[in-house]
Amino acid sequence: MIRLTYGNTNTFLLGGAGGYLLVDTDRAGTLPAFWRAIKAAGVVVRDIRFVLATHYHPDHIGLISALMRQGVTLLLADTQTADVHASDPIFAREPRLRWEPIDEREAVLFPCAGSRAFLGKMGIAGEIVSTPSHSRDSISVLLDGGDAFVGDLERRAVLPAYGEDAAVRQDWERILAAHPKRIFYAHGKEETL
Repeated sequence: MIRLTYGNTNTFLLGGAGGYLLVDTDRAGTLPAFWRAIKAAGVVVRDIRFVLATHYHPDHIGLISALMRQGVTLLLADTQTADVHASDPIFAREPRLRWEPIDEREAVLFPCAGSRAFLGKMGIAGEIVSTPSHSRDSISVLLDGGDAFVGDLERRAVLPAYGEDAAVRQDWERILAAHPKRIFYAHGKEETL
C-alpha cells in the first residue's frame, strides 16, 4: 500500500495483479500535484489499472475523468450508481477547474455482495462493503491483511457523540467484524487497533 497525500484527501494505491487500485483522488485541479506524488512514489499512470471512490463527493472524485482518459478503469459499486453525478453541480460552479463529468458507461460495475471474488481477480485479498452512514454511496475497502480504508466515515473516537445513531454504529460493527489492524481515513492520520 502506498499513501499519496497531495491535496486535502488521503488517497491510496493498493497493489494487485498487473497494477494498482487507486482509492480516492482528491479534488479537481490537483492533477499536477497527483503527477508529482506518483512520480515520488516511483509509480507511473500506466501502473494504475483501476480507480475506486469511497463516495462521490468533490474531494474524492476530482481526478477520475482525467485518469479515465489516461486509460485507468473506474470501478463502480452497485450501491454508488445513483450518486456518480451528485457533485457535478458543485464542479459546474468552478469553470476554471475544467471538470468533465464521469462517464459511468465506461466503468466496470460490481456488486458489493460479490466484491471478494471481484477483488480476488485483481490479486487483492479483501472485500468492499457499503458503509452508508456518511452518505448513501459510501463504501469501505477491508483488506484481509488488516488494512481498512473507510473514506469519510466518522472516527471511532467520536462514536459516543452519536448516541443512538444506529447507522454509524452498524457501519463500524461491519468494519470491526473484519478485524482490521489499521484504519485509514480520507482525512487525517490512520488509527492503529
